[in-house]
Amino acid sequence: MGKTIRDESTASAYWAAVNTFCSLSGVHVVADAPVGCYNLVGVAVMDYTDAIPYLENFTPTSLTEKEIASSGSSETVAAVIEKLRAPGRQLLLVSSAESEMIASDHEGMLKMKYPDVRFFPSNSLGENEWQGRDRALAWLYSEFDDGLPAAVEPGTVSIIGPTWGCFNSPSDLAEIKRLVEGAGGTLRLVFPCESSLHDVAGLKNSDVIIQLYKEFGGTLASQLGRPVLHSPFGMEETKDFILGLGDLLNTRDKAEAFLSREKKTTLKPLWDLWRGPQAEWFPTIRFAAVASKTYALGLEKFLGGEMGMQCLFCHNSAEADNSSVRQEIRQTQPQFLFGRIVDKIYLAEIEAKTRFIPAGFPGPVVRRALGTPFMGHSGMVYLLQEIVNALYDMLFNFLPLNRQSSFQEEPAAKIAWSSEANAMLNEIVRKAPFISQISFGRELKKKAELLALKQGKDTVTPELLGMLN
Repeated sequence: MGKTIRDESTASAYWAAVNTFCSLSGVHVVADAPVGCYNLVGVAVMDYTDAIPYLENFTPTSLTEKEIASSGSSETVAAVIEKLRAPGRQLLLVSSAESEMIASDHEGMLKMKYPDVRFFPSNSLGENEWQGRDRALAWLYSEFDDGLPAAVEPGTVSIIGPTWGCFNSPSDLAEIKRLVEGAGGTLRLVFPCESSLHDVAGLKNSDVIIQLYKEFGGTLASQLGRPVLHSPFGMEETKDFILGLGDLLNTRDKAEAFLSREKKTTLKPLWDLWRGPQAEWFPTIRFAAVASKTYALGLEKFLGGEMGMQCLFCHNSAEADNSSVRQEIRQTQPQFLFGRIVDKIYLAEIEAKTRFIPAGFPGPVVRRALGTPFMGHSGMVYLLQEIVNALYDMLFNFLPLNRQSSFQEEPAAKIAWSSEANAMLNEIVRKAPFISQISFGRELKKKAELLALKQGKDTVTPELLGMLN
Protein backbone atom coordinates (compact mmCIF):
# COMPACT_ATOMS: atom_id res chain seq x y z
CA MET A 1 0.00 0.00 0.00
CA GLY A 2 1.35 3.41 -0.98
CA LYS A 3 1.97 6.17 1.50
CA THR A 4 -1.01 8.43 2.20
CA ILE A 5 -0.33 12.03 1.11
CA ARG A 6 -1.54 14.61 3.58
CA ASP A 7 -2.96 17.92 2.31
CA GLU A 8 -1.70 17.68 -1.27
CA SER A 9 -0.49 21.11 -2.36
CA THR A 10 -0.13 20.67 -6.12
CA ALA A 11 -2.91 20.05 -8.60
CA SER A 12 -2.76 17.38 -11.29
CA ALA A 13 -1.33 17.70 -14.78
CA TYR A 14 -4.92 18.04 -16.02
CA TRP A 15 -5.25 21.40 -14.32
CA ALA A 16 -1.76 22.28 -15.47
CA ALA A 17 -2.96 21.90 -19.06
CA VAL A 18 -6.12 23.93 -18.43
CA ASN A 19 -4.22 26.76 -16.72
CA THR A 20 -1.59 26.81 -19.47
CA PHE A 21 -3.78 26.60 -22.56
CA CYS A 22 -6.59 28.83 -21.29
CA SER A 23 -4.13 31.69 -20.74
CA LEU A 24 -3.52 31.87 -24.52
CA SER A 25 -5.72 34.14 -26.63
CA GLY A 26 -7.53 32.57 -29.57
CA VAL A 27 -7.64 29.14 -27.90
CA HIS A 28 -10.65 27.25 -26.57
CA VAL A 29 -10.03 24.22 -24.37
CA VAL A 30 -12.37 21.25 -24.50
CA ALA A 31 -11.86 19.07 -21.44
CA ASP A 32 -13.10 15.50 -21.64
CA ALA A 33 -14.12 15.57 -18.01
CA PRO A 34 -17.05 14.54 -15.76
CA VAL A 35 -20.18 16.40 -14.75
CA GLY A 36 -19.95 18.78 -11.83
CA CYS A 37 -16.55 18.52 -10.23
CA TYR A 38 -14.45 19.79 -13.11
CA ASN A 39 -17.08 22.24 -14.28
CA LEU A 40 -17.41 23.70 -10.79
CA VAL A 41 -13.66 23.98 -10.29
CA GLY A 42 -13.23 25.65 -13.65
CA VAL A 43 -15.65 28.47 -12.88
CA ALA A 44 -15.40 28.79 -9.10
CA VAL A 45 -12.34 27.60 -7.20
CA MET A 46 -9.75 29.44 -9.25
CA ASP A 47 -11.75 32.66 -8.91
CA TYR A 48 -10.88 32.87 -5.23
CA THR A 49 -7.35 31.49 -5.32
CA ASP A 50 -5.94 34.33 -7.38
CA ALA A 51 -8.85 36.29 -8.85
CA ILE A 52 -8.50 34.41 -12.12
CA PRO A 53 -11.20 35.55 -14.54
CA TYR A 54 -14.06 33.29 -15.47
CA LEU A 55 -12.65 30.88 -18.03
CA GLU A 56 -14.80 31.71 -21.03
CA ASN A 57 -12.53 29.58 -23.23
CA PHE A 58 -13.02 26.39 -21.22
CA THR A 59 -15.76 23.80 -21.85
CA PRO A 60 -15.94 20.37 -20.17
CA THR A 61 -17.74 17.55 -21.98
CA SER A 62 -19.54 16.69 -18.73
CA LEU A 63 -19.08 12.95 -18.85
CA THR A 64 -21.76 10.88 -17.12
CA GLU A 65 -21.85 7.29 -15.86
CA LYS A 66 -23.18 6.21 -19.26
CA GLU A 67 -20.05 7.30 -21.15
CA ILE A 68 -17.67 6.09 -18.47
CA ALA A 69 -19.36 2.69 -18.00
CA SER A 70 -20.27 1.73 -21.57
CA SER A 71 -20.41 3.94 -24.64
CA GLY A 72 -17.16 5.90 -24.26
CA SER A 73 -16.77 9.64 -24.70
CA SER A 74 -16.13 10.03 -28.45
CA GLU A 75 -19.70 10.99 -29.33
CA THR A 76 -19.89 13.50 -26.48
CA VAL A 77 -16.57 15.07 -27.46
CA ALA A 78 -17.68 15.34 -31.09
CA ALA A 79 -20.94 17.05 -30.07
CA VAL A 80 -19.08 19.66 -28.00
CA ILE A 81 -16.59 20.30 -30.81
CA GLU A 82 -19.43 20.87 -33.29
CA LYS A 83 -20.91 23.53 -31.02
CA LEU A 84 -17.60 25.34 -30.46
CA ARG A 85 -16.04 25.37 -33.95
CA ALA A 86 -15.68 28.92 -35.25
CA PRO A 87 -13.39 30.79 -37.67
CA GLY A 88 -10.17 31.93 -36.00
CA ARG A 89 -10.69 29.71 -32.95
CA GLN A 90 -8.21 26.92 -32.22
CA LEU A 91 -9.74 24.05 -30.26
CA LEU A 92 -7.50 22.01 -27.98
CA LEU A 93 -8.87 18.78 -26.52
CA VAL A 94 -7.47 17.78 -23.11
CA SER A 95 -8.00 14.44 -21.41
CA SER A 96 -8.87 14.05 -17.74
CA ALA A 97 -8.14 11.23 -15.32
CA GLU A 98 -11.57 9.74 -16.00
CA SER A 99 -11.30 9.77 -19.80
CA GLU A 100 -7.79 8.31 -19.51
CA MET A 101 -9.05 5.49 -17.28
CA ILE A 102 -11.66 4.43 -19.86
CA ALA A 103 -9.02 4.74 -22.62
CA SER A 104 -10.98 7.09 -24.87
CA ASP A 105 -9.49 7.08 -28.38
CA HIS A 106 -9.32 10.85 -28.84
CA GLU A 107 -6.46 10.91 -31.35
CA GLY A 108 -8.10 8.41 -33.67
CA MET A 109 -11.46 10.18 -33.60
CA LEU A 110 -9.93 13.63 -34.20
CA LYS A 111 -7.78 12.38 -37.08
CA MET A 112 -10.88 11.04 -38.84
CA LYS A 113 -13.38 13.83 -38.10
CA TYR A 114 -11.58 16.98 -36.90
CA PRO A 115 -7.93 17.08 -38.06
CA ASP A 116 -7.72 20.79 -37.14
CA VAL A 117 -8.40 20.04 -33.45
CA ARG A 118 -5.25 19.16 -31.46
CA PHE A 119 -5.27 16.63 -28.61
CA PHE A 120 -3.13 16.91 -25.47
CA PRO A 121 -3.04 13.84 -23.20
CA SER A 122 -2.79 15.41 -19.77
CA ASN A 123 -1.45 12.31 -17.97
CA SER A 124 -3.51 13.48 -15.04
CA LEU A 125 -2.80 10.40 -12.93
CA GLY A 126 0.95 10.40 -13.52
CA GLU A 127 2.17 13.99 -13.20
CA ASN A 128 1.70 16.95 -10.87
CA GLU A 129 0.91 20.45 -12.07
CA TRP A 130 4.53 21.59 -12.47
CA GLN A 131 5.43 18.56 -14.57
CA GLY A 132 2.24 19.06 -16.52
CA ARG A 133 2.89 22.74 -17.21
CA ASP A 134 6.42 21.98 -18.36
CA ARG A 135 5.20 19.34 -20.81
CA ALA A 136 2.28 21.50 -21.99
CA LEU A 137 4.59 24.41 -22.87
CA ALA A 138 6.96 22.16 -24.78
CA TRP A 139 3.99 20.54 -26.58
CA LEU A 140 2.70 23.93 -27.75
CA TYR A 141 6.05 24.66 -29.36
CA SER A 142 6.30 21.24 -31.02
CA GLU A 143 2.74 21.50 -32.38
CA PHE A 144 2.59 25.14 -33.49
CA ASP A 145 6.14 26.18 -34.39
CA ASP A 146 6.44 27.12 -38.07
CA GLY A 147 9.50 24.93 -38.60
CA LEU A 148 11.52 27.78 -40.08
CA PRO A 149 15.10 28.49 -38.99
CA ALA A 150 15.50 31.05 -36.21
CA ALA A 151 15.90 34.68 -37.25
CA VAL A 152 17.16 36.20 -34.02
CA GLU A 153 16.27 39.84 -33.37
CA PRO A 154 19.15 41.42 -31.41
CA GLY A 155 18.18 42.98 -28.11
CA THR A 156 14.87 41.12 -27.73
CA VAL A 157 13.84 39.15 -24.65
CA SER A 158 10.97 36.69 -24.14
CA ILE A 159 9.69 35.49 -20.77
CA ILE A 160 8.43 31.91 -20.37
CA GLY A 161 6.22 30.84 -17.49
CA PRO A 162 3.30 33.12 -16.53
CA THR A 163 0.13 31.01 -16.64
CA TRP A 164 -3.14 31.04 -14.75
CA GLY A 165 -2.87 29.86 -11.15
CA CYS A 166 0.74 30.85 -10.48
CA PHE A 167 1.21 32.60 -7.13
CA ASN A 168 1.97 36.33 -7.33
CA SER A 169 2.54 36.13 -11.08
CA PRO A 170 1.34 39.66 -12.03
CA SER A 171 3.66 41.42 -9.55
CA ASP A 172 6.72 39.31 -10.20
CA LEU A 173 6.21 39.49 -13.95
CA ALA A 174 5.97 43.29 -13.74
CA GLU A 175 9.25 43.41 -11.81
CA ILE A 176 11.07 41.19 -14.31
CA LYS A 177 9.77 43.33 -17.19
CA ARG A 178 11.10 46.42 -15.38
CA LEU A 179 14.54 44.83 -14.95
CA VAL A 180 14.64 43.74 -18.60
CA GLU A 181 13.88 47.25 -19.81
CA GLY A 182 16.38 48.74 -17.35
CA ALA A 183 19.14 46.47 -18.60
CA GLY A 184 18.53 47.64 -22.15
CA GLY A 185 16.35 44.80 -23.44
CA THR A 186 13.22 44.97 -25.59
CA LEU A 187 10.40 42.67 -24.48
CA ARG A 188 9.27 40.44 -27.33
CA LEU A 189 6.88 37.89 -25.80
CA VAL A 190 5.42 36.83 -22.46
CA PHE A 191 4.44 33.22 -23.03
CA PRO A 192 1.80 31.87 -22.68
CA CYS A 193 0.04 34.76 -20.89
CA GLU A 194 -0.05 37.83 -23.12
CA SER A 195 0.50 35.62 -26.18
CA SER A 196 -1.44 33.69 -28.83
CA LEU A 197 -0.65 30.52 -30.75
CA HIS A 198 0.58 32.69 -33.62
CA ASP A 199 3.37 33.93 -31.33
CA VAL A 200 4.79 30.48 -30.55
CA ALA A 201 7.06 30.42 -33.59
CA GLY A 202 8.53 33.79 -32.62
CA LEU A 203 9.98 32.52 -29.37
CA LYS A 204 13.07 31.10 -31.09
CA ASN A 205 13.77 34.53 -32.61
CA SER A 206 14.38 36.10 -29.19
CA ASP A 207 17.92 37.10 -28.30
CA VAL A 208 17.52 35.91 -24.69
CA ILE A 209 14.94 33.74 -22.90
CA ILE A 210 13.98 34.30 -19.25
CA GLN A 211 12.50 31.33 -17.38
CA LEU A 212 10.29 32.87 -14.71
CA TYR A 213 9.92 29.76 -12.54
CA LYS A 214 12.35 26.98 -11.68
CA GLU A 215 9.46 24.49 -11.48
CA PHE A 216 8.56 24.49 -15.16
CA GLY A 217 9.41 25.96 -18.54
CA GLY A 218 12.90 24.50 -18.68
CA THR A 219 12.13 21.96 -21.42
CA LEU A 220 10.75 24.63 -23.76
CA ALA A 221 13.60 27.01 -22.94
CA SER A 222 16.17 24.35 -23.86
CA GLN A 223 14.40 23.59 -27.15
CA LEU A 224 14.68 27.19 -28.32
CA GLY A 225 18.46 27.14 -28.47
CA ARG A 226 18.83 30.61 -26.98
CA PRO A 227 20.67 31.81 -23.82
CA VAL A 228 18.47 31.35 -20.75
CA LEU A 229 18.36 33.38 -17.53
CA HIS A 230 16.28 32.64 -14.42
CA SER A 231 14.30 35.21 -12.47
CA PRO A 232 16.27 36.57 -9.50
CA PHE A 233 15.64 36.83 -5.75
CA GLY A 234 17.64 39.10 -3.46
CA MET A 235 20.58 41.42 -3.94
CA GLU A 236 23.29 39.29 -5.56
CA GLU A 237 21.03 37.35 -7.90
CA THR A 238 19.36 40.55 -9.13
CA LYS A 239 22.70 42.26 -9.71
CA ASP A 240 23.99 39.24 -11.63
CA PHE A 241 20.73 39.09 -13.61
CA ILE A 242 20.91 42.74 -14.70
CA LEU A 243 24.60 42.65 -15.63
CA GLY A 244 24.34 39.18 -17.20
CA LEU A 245 21.44 40.31 -19.36
CA GLY A 246 23.43 43.39 -20.35
CA ASP A 247 26.34 41.17 -21.44
CA LEU A 248 24.07 38.88 -23.50
CA LEU A 249 22.35 41.83 -25.19
CA ASN A 250 25.55 43.88 -25.65
CA THR A 251 24.03 46.61 -23.45
CA ARG A 252 26.46 46.36 -20.53
CA ASP A 253 26.76 50.16 -20.20
CA LYS A 254 22.99 50.55 -19.91
CA ALA A 255 22.80 47.71 -17.39
CA GLU A 256 25.52 49.23 -15.19
CA ALA A 257 23.89 52.67 -15.32
CA PHE A 258 20.51 51.13 -14.42
CA LEU A 259 22.05 49.23 -11.50
CA SER A 260 23.59 52.45 -10.22
CA ARG A 261 20.21 54.24 -10.39
CA GLU A 262 18.50 51.34 -8.63
CA LYS A 263 20.72 51.80 -5.58
CA LYS A 264 19.61 55.42 -5.27
CA THR A 265 15.91 54.87 -6.07
CA THR A 266 14.24 51.45 -5.80
CA LEU A 267 16.65 50.16 -3.15
CA LYS A 268 16.75 53.30 -0.99
CA PRO A 269 13.95 52.07 1.35
CA LEU A 270 15.96 48.90 1.89
CA TRP A 271 18.99 50.86 3.06
CA ASP A 272 16.77 52.99 5.31
CA LEU A 273 15.33 49.87 6.94
CA TRP A 274 18.76 48.28 7.24
CA ARG A 275 20.28 51.31 8.95
CA GLY A 276 17.26 52.07 11.14
CA PRO A 277 16.69 50.92 14.72
CA GLN A 278 14.61 47.94 13.57
CA ALA A 279 17.75 46.49 11.94
CA GLU A 280 18.75 45.17 15.38
CA TRP A 281 15.80 42.80 15.20
CA PHE A 282 16.79 41.12 11.94
CA PRO A 283 19.31 38.60 13.39
CA THR A 284 16.69 37.55 15.99
CA ILE A 285 13.98 36.73 13.44
CA ARG A 286 13.24 33.05 12.96
CA PHE A 287 11.37 32.24 9.76
CA ALA A 288 10.40 29.23 7.68
CA ALA A 289 9.17 28.75 4.14
CA VAL A 290 6.99 26.11 2.46
CA ALA A 291 6.28 27.09 -1.12
CA SER A 292 7.01 26.17 -4.71
CA LYS A 293 10.70 25.73 -5.44
CA THR A 294 11.23 29.22 -6.86
CA TYR A 295 9.81 31.00 -3.82
CA ALA A 296 11.10 28.65 -1.14
CA LEU A 297 14.72 28.88 -2.32
CA GLY A 298 14.40 32.59 -3.07
CA LEU A 299 13.14 33.43 0.42
CA GLU A 300 15.83 31.32 2.05
CA LYS A 301 18.56 33.00 -0.01
CA PHE A 302 17.37 36.58 0.52
CA LEU A 303 16.10 36.58 4.11
CA GLY A 304 18.49 33.97 5.48
CA GLY A 305 21.56 34.43 3.34
CA GLU A 306 21.54 38.20 2.79
CA MET A 307 19.45 39.68 5.60
CA GLY A 308 20.93 37.43 8.29
CA MET A 309 17.63 36.07 9.59
CA GLN A 310 17.43 32.54 10.98
CA CYS A 311 15.86 30.07 8.53
CA LEU A 312 14.42 27.21 10.59
CA PHE A 313 13.35 25.17 7.56
CA CYS A 314 12.69 25.63 3.87
CA HIS A 315 10.67 23.14 1.79
CA ASN A 316 9.68 22.78 -1.83
CA SER A 317 5.93 22.21 -1.46
CA ALA A 318 5.79 19.85 -4.46
CA GLU A 319 8.15 17.42 -2.71
CA ALA A 320 7.52 18.10 0.98
CA ASP A 321 5.98 15.51 3.29
CA ASN A 322 3.19 17.58 4.82
CA SER A 323 2.97 15.38 7.89
CA SER A 324 6.62 16.20 8.57
CA VAL A 325 5.99 19.89 7.84
CA ARG A 326 3.13 19.88 10.35
CA GLN A 327 5.40 18.34 12.98
CA GLU A 328 8.21 20.81 12.25
CA ILE A 329 5.82 23.72 12.70
CA ARG A 330 4.72 22.29 16.05
CA GLN A 331 8.30 21.88 17.25
CA THR A 332 9.80 25.16 16.03
CA GLN A 333 6.89 27.64 15.88
CA PRO A 334 8.72 30.14 13.64
CA GLN A 335 8.16 33.84 14.11
CA PHE A 336 7.28 34.15 10.41
CA LEU A 337 5.98 31.38 8.18
CA PHE A 338 5.78 31.89 4.42
CA GLY A 339 3.47 29.22 3.11
CA ARG A 340 0.14 27.85 1.90
CA ILE A 341 -3.29 27.64 3.50
CA VAL A 342 -2.44 24.14 4.80
CA ASP A 343 0.46 25.63 6.78
CA LYS A 344 -1.83 28.29 8.19
CA ILE A 345 -4.14 25.48 9.35
CA TYR A 346 -1.22 23.74 11.05
CA LEU A 347 -0.46 26.99 12.92
CA ALA A 348 -4.10 27.36 13.96
CA GLU A 349 -4.13 23.82 15.36
CA ILE A 350 -1.56 24.79 17.99
CA GLU A 351 -2.71 28.42 18.38
CA ALA A 352 0.77 29.57 17.41
CA LYS A 353 1.61 33.27 17.56
CA THR A 354 3.46 32.93 14.25
CA ARG A 355 2.84 35.61 11.63
CA PHE A 356 1.67 33.83 8.47
CA ILE A 357 2.51 35.38 5.09
CA PRO A 358 1.02 33.76 1.95
CA ALA A 359 3.75 32.52 -0.38
CA GLY A 360 2.04 29.85 -2.45
CA PHE A 361 -1.13 28.03 -3.46
CA PRO A 362 -3.44 26.51 -2.47
CA GLY A 363 -4.95 29.34 -0.53
CA PRO A 364 -7.78 31.87 -0.73
CA VAL A 365 -5.53 34.84 -1.42
CA VAL A 366 -5.61 37.42 -4.21
CA ARG A 367 -2.32 38.67 -5.68
CA ARG A 368 -3.33 40.69 -8.73
CA ALA A 369 -1.92 44.10 -7.73
CA LEU A 370 1.52 44.88 -9.13
CA GLY A 371 2.94 46.17 -5.84
CA THR A 372 3.56 42.86 -4.06
CA PRO A 373 6.60 41.32 -5.80
CA PHE A 374 8.92 38.76 -4.22
CA MET A 375 11.45 38.84 -7.07
CA GLY A 376 14.09 41.39 -7.95
CA HIS A 377 14.92 44.65 -6.18
CA SER A 378 11.27 45.61 -5.66
CA GLY A 379 10.66 42.22 -4.06
CA MET A 380 13.45 42.83 -1.54
CA VAL A 381 11.85 46.10 -0.44
CA TYR A 382 8.35 44.63 -0.29
CA LEU A 383 9.34 41.58 1.76
CA LEU A 384 11.42 43.54 4.26
CA GLN A 385 8.66 46.13 4.60
CA GLU A 386 6.11 43.40 5.39
CA ILE A 387 8.37 41.89 8.04
CA VAL A 388 9.11 45.22 9.75
CA ASN A 389 5.42 46.16 9.80
CA ALA A 390 4.59 42.79 11.35
CA LEU A 391 7.23 43.37 14.04
CA TYR A 392 5.63 46.71 14.91
CA ASP A 393 2.27 44.94 15.16
CA MET A 394 3.76 42.47 17.63
CA LEU A 395 5.04 45.31 19.77
CA PHE A 396 1.67 47.01 19.66
CA ASN A 397 -0.02 43.94 21.09
CA PHE A 398 2.06 44.30 24.27
CA LEU A 399 1.48 48.01 24.86
CA PRO A 400 -0.07 48.74 28.31
CA LEU A 401 -3.17 50.45 26.87
CA ASN A 402 -5.54 52.24 29.24
CA ARG A 403 -8.79 50.39 28.66
CA GLN A 404 -11.35 48.70 30.86
CA SER A 405 -10.51 45.19 29.69
CA SER A 406 -6.80 45.71 30.30
CA PHE A 407 -7.06 45.41 34.11
CA GLN A 408 -5.34 42.26 35.27
CA GLU A 409 -5.58 40.68 38.69
CA GLU A 410 -2.29 40.43 40.63
CA PRO A 411 -1.39 37.35 42.72
CA ALA A 412 -2.29 38.02 46.38
CA ALA A 413 0.55 35.90 47.76
CA LYS A 414 4.07 35.00 46.76
CA ILE A 415 4.14 31.84 44.69
CA ALA A 416 7.24 29.66 44.33
CA TRP A 417 8.39 28.04 41.10
CA SER A 418 9.91 24.59 40.80
CA SER A 419 13.15 24.39 38.83
CA GLU A 420 11.40 22.22 36.23
CA ALA A 421 8.62 24.80 35.80
CA ASN A 422 11.20 27.59 35.43
CA ALA A 423 13.00 25.62 32.73
CA MET A 424 9.71 25.00 30.96
CA LEU A 425 8.81 28.71 31.17
CA ASN A 426 12.15 29.68 29.66
CA GLU A 427 11.66 27.23 26.80
CA ILE A 428 8.17 28.57 26.07
CA VAL A 429 9.34 32.19 26.13
CA ARG A 430 12.29 31.37 23.89
CA LYS A 431 9.85 30.43 21.11
CA ALA A 432 8.09 33.79 21.31
CA PRO A 433 9.19 36.65 19.04
CA PHE A 434 12.39 38.12 20.44
CA ILE A 435 11.07 41.68 20.67
CA SER A 436 8.11 40.57 22.81
CA GLN A 437 9.75 37.89 24.97
CA ILE A 438 10.00 40.02 28.14
CA SER A 439 6.34 41.09 28.04
CA PHE A 440 5.17 37.64 26.99
CA GLY A 441 7.13 35.92 29.78
CA ARG A 442 5.86 38.35 32.42
CA GLU A 443 2.23 37.81 31.44
CA LEU A 444 2.58 34.04 31.28
CA LYS A 445 4.23 33.96 34.71
CA LYS A 446 1.44 36.04 36.21
CA LYS A 447 -1.24 33.78 34.72
CA ALA A 448 0.49 30.68 36.08
CA GLU A 449 0.72 32.12 39.60
CA LEU A 450 -2.94 33.17 39.59
CA LEU A 451 -3.92 29.66 38.47
CA ALA A 452 -1.84 28.15 41.29
CA LEU A 453 -3.64 30.34 43.86
CA LYS A 454 -7.05 29.37 42.51
CA GLN A 455 -6.11 25.71 42.88
CA GLY A 456 -4.85 26.26 46.43
CA LYS A 457 -1.20 25.58 45.57
CA ASP A 458 1.88 27.54 46.66
CA THR A 459 4.20 26.35 43.85
CA VAL A 460 4.00 26.45 40.06
CA THR A 461 4.78 23.03 38.60
CA PRO A 462 5.28 21.91 34.97
CA GLU A 463 1.84 20.25 35.06
CA LEU A 464 0.19 23.50 36.08
CA LEU A 465 2.12 25.53 33.51
CA GLY A 466 1.11 23.02 30.86
CA MET A 467 -2.54 23.87 31.48
CA LEU A 468 -1.84 27.39 30.18
CA ASN A 469 0.33 26.35 27.24
